[in-house]
Amino acid sequence: MASLPLEGLTVVALEQAVAAPFATRQLADLGARVIKVERDTGDFARGYDDKVDGMASYFVWLNRSKESIVLDLKSASGLQVLRRLVEEADILVQNLAPGAVERMGLGPDDALQLNPRLIHTSISGYGRGGSYGSKKAYDLLIQCESGLLSVTGTPESPTKVGVSIADICAGMYAYSGILTALIQRGKTGHGDVIEVSMLEALAEWVTQPYFYSEYGGQPPRRSGAEHASIAPYGPFPAADGTVFFGVQNEREFKVFCSDVLGTPELFADPRFQGNAARVANRLALHEVIIAVFAGLPSERVLQRLDDAGIANARLRTMAELSAHPQLAERERWRNVESPVGPLRSLVPPVTSRESTIRMDPIPGIGDHTATILAELGMPEAKAGRCPPTGATGEIDKEGPAAREAEPGEETKRGNWRSSGCN
Repeated sequence: MASLPLEGLTVVALEQAVAAPFATRQLADLGARVIKVERDTGDFARGYDDKVDGMASYFVWLNRSKESIVLDLKSASGLQVLRRLVEEADILVQNLAPGAVERMGLGPDDALQLNPRLIHTSISGYGRGGSYGSKKAYDLLIQCESGLLSVTGTPESPTKVGVSIADICAGMYAYSGILTALIQRGKTGHGDVIEVSMLEALAEWVTQPYFYSEYGGQPPRRSGAEHASIAPYGPFPAADGTVFFGVQNEREFKVFCSDVLGTPELFADPRFQGNAARVANRLALHEVIIAVFAGLPSERVLQRLDDAGIANARLRTMAELSAHPQLAERERWRNVESPVGPLRSLVPPVTSRESTIRMDPIPGIGDHTATILAELGMPEAKAGRCPPTGATGEIDKEGPAAREAEPGEETKRGNWRSSGCN
C-alpha cells in the first residue's frame, strides 16, 4: 500500500487567510498532522463568502485534512497549551502580524530553545527588518509593489491577476522551504528558521520581465492575453469564437504558415523572419492570421493547429473547467467531507508511484479541541473566548475590531492580523 510521505510529522499552524494555510494544506495532503489554532470565531477566511453550501470557497480550498483547536491566546492557559503543542511539534507555521509570535514567547529563538528540532516558519508581507518590515500587506498591494501589475493588463490599464498569486507563491515557497529543512534536519538533527516574504517571492516570479527591462532598456508592454515578447502567441478570433495558440520557434512558424494558414510564402516574408521581427510587426502578422481564421469555425482551427503540432487551447469558464474531459479521464476529482457534506474537489497535481496523498475532512471551528487537549493531558484547560483585541490583548490602534475582514483587506483584530489576504 502506498505511504504518506510526511506521516508522523506534526505541524502547528498559527495561520489566517491564504498564504500559510496553502503551505500547511499541502503538508497535510502528504500526511502531516496539521493542528490549526483558531480563535472562537475561527480563521477569518471562514467568512470570506458562503458559496460552497454555506462555507467559504477560500476555506474549503485551503483547510482540508486539518484539525481545528480553539484557544484564547490572551489567557495563560491558552498560551500554555500552545507552548505544549510547539514543544512536541516538528513544524510551526505562522503568518500573524509582525512581532505577534515574539510577544507570545514563541519567536524563532525562544521556540527553538523550547524545541531544538522545530522548523519555525514565518510568512510576512515584506520580511523582517527594513523600512517596510511593519507595513501592511495584501495580495493586490504586493502585486503592485513587485511590479507585476506593470506587465499585466492592457496597454491602457493594469489588471490584477484573478487569483491570490502573491499569497499562493509565498505559500509555495514556505512549503518547499519546509520540505528542504526536513531533509536538512535528517542530516543534522537540528531545526531551522525559515522566513518567506510575499514581496520577495513574487519578485522572483517576475524576474524575466525584470531582466527584459533592466538590460533591454525598456519595460515589456502590457499586452492583455497576448504574450509580450513572443508572436504569434495569444487569442485570435475565428468565425464562431476565439482560439488561443502559441508559436515557439522557426520550425513551428514554418508549419503554421503552410499547414494552418495555407500561405507557405508568409514564412519568407522579411517582416516575419525570426521572433524579434514578428514581435516588431505583430499587427501586420495578426491581420493575416485574422483574415484566414474569419472564414473558419473554431473547431476547425483547433484541429488544424493540433494536426500541425502547434500548442493551442480554448478559453474555458469555471463551469467548463469542472467538466474538462482530461480531468475526468485522469480521475482528478474526489469528494472531501465537510460540515456541510461531501464537496467535489481536485486531487493535488503531483502524483507519485511510491506514495499517496490524503484528502480528509474540512474541520468545523474547534472540532478537535477536546481531543487535542486530552492527548496533551490537559483536559481541564479551557479554550475560552478570544477577545476582540487579539492574541495578547493589544488593541489595534487603527480601528475597532467590530467585524471580520472581507477579501482584500486585513482583519482589524490586533495580533491575529495576517500578513496576506486577498
